[in-house]
This record gives sequence, C-alpha cells and structure tokens, in this order.
Amino acid sequence: MKPRVLWSLLAGLALLVAVPLVVVFLRTHERVTQREVLPPQGEASYNPLYVLGLALHADGLQARSRARLDMAAMAPAPGDTLVLLQDSGELPPAQVDALLAWTARGGHLLLRTPPPVKGEDDDEPEPLLLQRLGVDSRGFPTACQRFHVEDDPSHVEFCGGRRFDLDDAAYEQVQREWGGEEGLVFARLHHGQGVVDVLADMEFMKGQPESHTFLPRALRPKRDVAEPRDGLHDRAHRDLTRYLLQPNYGKGTVWLVYASRPPSLWARIIFEGWPLWVPLLLALLGGLWARSQRFGSVLPSSPAERRSLLEHVRASGELLLRQRQGPRLHAAMRALFLRRLQARAPTAAALEGAAQEQAIADLLQWPPGRVQTALATPPANDSAALKERIALLLQMRSLL
Repeated sequence: MKPRVLWSLLAGLALLVAVPLVVVFLRTHERVTQREVLPPQGEASYNPLYVLGLALHADGLQARSRARLDMAAMAPAPGDTLVLLQDSGELPPAQVDALLAWTARGGHLLLRTPPPVKGEDDDEPEPLLLQRLGVDSRGFPTACQRFHVEDDPSHVEFCGGRRFDLDDAAYEQVQREWGGEEGLVFARLHHGQGVVDVLADMEFMKGQPESHTFLPRALRPKRDVAEPRDGLHDRAHRDLTRYLLQPNYGKGTVWLVYASRPPSLWARIIFEGWPLWVPLLLALLGGLWARSQRFGSVLPSSPAERRSLLEHVRASGELLLRQRQGPRLHAAMRALFLRRLQARAPTAAALEGAAQEQAIADLLQWPPGRVQTALATPPANDSAALKERIALLLQMRSLL
C-alpha cells in the first residue's frame, strides 16, 4: 500500500473517532464561571484597616497606617483624624497626654472600649485614656444594637463590643450619642477644639474581620445570621464609617493605628512554606532511618540445646566465606577426601600430581578433567567455583 493512501486512511479513522467524542463532550459539559476569593497577601493579611486606607486614597485623602501609636513619630496636625484600633489600655501616660493635647488643638480621635474578655474581673481599672474622657465600660454587657438599613430591616451593629456609660462631666460635652438600656455604643464628645468618638466596636471598619473568611463555606464556623461580619464590604458599614469620619474629613491626614504586627519570618516559613520544608523533612528522616542501626531490644540468644558442634562449624564456614577465605574451605574439604582415599585406595593416595588425578579418575570412572577441576584451588573471590568444587569433592568422597 502506498504511503499516501495509508496516511489518508489513518486521517479518516482519526476523524471518525474524534468527531463523536467532541459531540459527546459538547453535549455533556457546560462552561461555568466560578469566582474564588483568594486569601489576602502582604499588608492586607495583617492590617485590618488596609481596605479603609485604600478607600480613603481612592477618595483623594491622605491616609497613613501605623502598627502602634507613637505621637512623637507621627506628629499629627490639628486638622487630622486618628482611628485608634489599638487597645487603649496599652497606652502609657505620656502617650495619653500627648493624644489628648493633640485632640484639644483640633484633632478628631476615634477609639473603642476594651474588647470583652471571658472571666474578666469587673474591679479591673478602666484604661487611663477612657478615665480622662469620663468613659466607664466596666460591667457593661455585649449586646447588638439595631441599625436601620433600607434593604435589611434586621441589620444590627456593635455585637462584639462592650458598651459604656459617661460621667456627668462627659455628658455635658456630648454632641451625639447612640445606645439603649444596656448602655451606649457610640458617643461624640467635644474636647477642646477637637472631637472624640467613643465606640463599642470597630469591626465594621475592618476589611477582613475574620481570618476564616476565605475558608470554604462548609468549613466556616456557624454564627448568628444577624451578626454583621462583612467589614467595609457591606454598604451600610461604609456609610457608617463615612459618617464617623465626617468632622475632619478632607481637612488633613487620616492616621490608621491598626494595632498589629506583620508576621515574623519563622511564622511565614512554618505556615506558608510547608510545601517545601515538609518534603525535605520527610527526606531527611528517611535518610536517617535508612542509615541507622537497628532500633529496639537486643535479640535473644539461641537456646542452649541448639548450640551443637555442627552450628559452630557452619558459623565458622560462613565467617570464612564472608572474609573471602574460600581456598581454606576448599583445602579442608580436599584433605577430608584424601583421608578417605588413603583408607580406600592407598596406592592412588601415594601418587602425586597428574598421576594421582589419573588414578582417581580410573577408580571413579570419571573424566580426568573433572577430577582435576575438583582438586584445583578456586580463586578467593569466586564463590560459584568454590561451591562447584566442594560439591564435586563431596560426590567423589561418597563414591569411594
């Protein structure tokens, strides 16, 4: 058959097979677009206010993020805004004095009450900053506050924060307040020429308030459906954040103190570099195991009744064989054969060399070459030749 005809037949056969497969694939498969939300990377993975900073930049404002409050390094201007997500109980008195002095010159400060802790003692003193502002959150519960949203009548806020109350002097400076019988969740106070907003919670300002946001839906922990957890991705939260930033909005820099530190190098290696170090660790453990001695208890000795002379002889032979002393084993076997030959045929035993080999061959009716091979000393490293010649010597000895 000509090559052109052969290739034409093969091409036709391929089309006959491929066309039905393509038709079946198109009828049984459907193109679906699936959106996968990837975990945050870089600063977004440890800065809860990262999304808020991006939103402020997009609106034409200048926003700067800080891990910890440092008034000397930040040097905020009187028209600036400072969002203090850091726990106010961690601030030393010098920082508190500088912060309140800046607020009195025209700054806008947003802070939250200390986060609730299980088993917390009500007698624990209030943070110094809240004491100076006349805020008391000791003994107040954490309860959701209804927040009217047009498309969500059951919307609530401040579910994870501790409510608070104000003393008489602070109430005289109140501009706006929001709360209920359980306590306040928001209060805007005049402080000199500036404004202080005290909040029970700031979860609505965060970009990703929960670390398990990117887990599969089946693996996410169950929670109350009414509890807000969407951060700035929720429109109502964006409106509320914009309202809280109103006093100095557009007048200066917005400082975002997010109270967090980027993950350490070892944390990134352990939690993100495991596809590399786990195989290397397994390879190291496998290499150590392959090159290590036997682990476990010492093997028991052989019973006393099995320690016969034959076992010692066999052990001695195996030792000589491992040490490449095969000629010594062959010499011992040849001497054993010659003693039997001396007893059965003294005349043949008295001969030497080729004459002795011919006499043994005539006696056993074997070819002389076979007898010569059996009596010749094998090489030290040729175990196959050693076994063959010892077998011949044993067979010759049994025939005498």
